[in-house]
Amino acid sequence: MSRIVYVNGEYLPEEEAKVSVFDRGFLFADAVYEVTSILDGKIIAFDGHAKRLKRSLDELQMQNPISTEDLLEVHHQLVKRNELTEGMIYLQISRGNPGDRDFAFPSEDVTPTIVLFTQTANLLNNPKVGTGMKVISVEDQRWARRDIKTTQLLFPSMAKMMAKAAGVDDAWMVEDGHVTEGSSNNAYIVKDGKIITRNLGHEILHGITRAAVLAYAEAAQMQVEERPFTIDEAKNADEAFITSASTFVMPVVEIDGVTLGDGKPGKSALRLREIYLEESMKQAL
Repeated sequence: MSRIVYVNGEYLPEEEAKVSVFDRGFLFADAVYEVTSILDGKIIAFDGHAKRLKRSLDELQMQNPISTEDLLEVHHQLVKRNELTEGMIYLQISRGNPGDRDFAFPSEDVTPTIVLFTQTANLLNNPKVGTGMKVISVEDQRWARRDIKTTQLLFPSMAKMMAKAAGVDDAWMVEDGHVTEGSSNNAYIVKDGKIITRNLGHEILHGITRAAVLAYAEAAQMQVEERPFTIDEAKNADEAFITSASTFVMPVVEIDGVTLGDGKPGKSALRLREIYLEESMKQAL
């Protein structure tokens, strides 16, 4: 059975869903997106994703075609109509279809395009939780405004392909000798019991999972230091992990062929994953 997707106010079978070839999301990647996780049929961290969506739209001077209340209802409808128990809902808003290709933004009477669809995935029992991930480092060649969650994902896709070619799980991007983030996640190391992750700025995405995990870490009296760290620091760390909406907290056990600790998922990462899932389910919608 095909999925039911949401396009510009309509719920449609995926085969009938269409977006114009003149849409600026297609022509210029002039679009933003969010991904929310679904566990036990419930939406995880919706409020955080809705707030970041608004911020991304504001930063790009793009209209928001839907209220937060209506957006939540669309999420609930997609879960219900697709009988989604565990997986993700992908949301994309573009500046719309002005009718002709033009670098200049169209007038405000052009309605933005909004699309949402579901994707089934095994999030809770991802086998990488037990083994840990292996990553390589690559030069960060993205545009400067990584804090805006745009659909300009070509280089992150290339980074993932570099990782695949190297026989590992992901790539950590490095700029001026310091790790920015993973190809689709925030990056962390742990040294002498201290959790270290890059501070917020234009250089990294302001992760919703990141914010929650750091808050939970401090509540659990774990030491947290927000600062850039080098790839050499990462290789000499006791453990490492990533966070994202779909991986939650995922251990990293190898960086550029260097094994961290005893080569097994670290205690800090596993504990934070446990806390994050427990607390997130309490607040799920």
